[in-house]
Amino acid sequence: MLELRSVDFYYQSHTKVLSSISLSIQQGEFLVIAGRNGSGKTTLTRLLMALKKPVGGDILFQGKNIQPCTPADMARHIGYVFQNPDRQIFHDTVFSEVSYGPEQLGYSSDDVTAFVHQALTATDLDDVADTSPAILSRGQKQRLAIASAMAMQPKIFILDEPTSGQDAKQRQQLLAVLKDLHQQGKTIILITHDMDILAAYAQRVIVMSGGFKVFDGTSEQLFTHDELERWGLSRPTALTISQALSPYGIQTTAAIQPLIQSLSLHLGGRKPCKCSHP
Repeated sequence: MLELRSVDFYYQSHTKVLSSISLSIQQGEFLVIAGRNGSGKTTLTRLLMALKKPVGGDILFQGKNIQPCTPADMARHIGYVFQNPDRQIFHDTVFSEVSYGPEQLGYSSDDVTAFVHQALTATDLDDVADTSPAILSRGQKQRLAIASAMAMQPKIFILDEPTSGQDAKQRQQLLAVLKDLHQQGKTIILITHDMDILAAYAQRVIVMSGGFKVFDGTSEQLFTHDELERWGLSRPTALTISQALSPYGIQTTAAIQPLIQSLSLHLGGRKPCKCSHP
């Protein structure tokens, strides 16, 4: 669906942000982009959305170069959710916020209403449809941003650190939404520092470092890579727990692995206690 061919990007200072990025993203993938702050992750996704333009190379959507496209053009195909949901919330009620996108795309009023109700139901926001977004919690605002994207019926969702600043319950609610979208055949591109989310959901991982794509593979391959820590990444809590149990003869079999995975996601990426007591 999306292809980058030797893409470069730099600002007016000529400080290079992205260098020779080439990759293809297939329909229905759950792709996670990881890397330390300043590695180029967000810039990469903004190029896909035409929020920025490459200085060199080409970006193609379904075989066509997106160079002449505007963000509004790409919004017909890609739902983009910013890290800070307040940056994309402008209307007085949740319902009007979600309805704005499909209205701008020219859908009929009946279709807009149907799309909005579907999106609010999927994100568990039905009960606050007439509420001002200003009084919503951080987790609700993130789900509102996703609902606004869903109502536009895109094929692809790009989310920039959507679980940051949320508690365990809010994270689980949001991840349930993403899992459901993926099961519907949507392509999910997720930027995250959370290695537990990456381990649990990613079918494929791209790691950025210093503006270069330094890794493209599975999470299993990533967590055994020698350069993991140099890229600013760590092993997930689930793997750390499994390794800690191994010396005691406790093997993380298929039966116990889901429990460990659930525990690690509930911990919200926090590492197990290193104190001396059992």
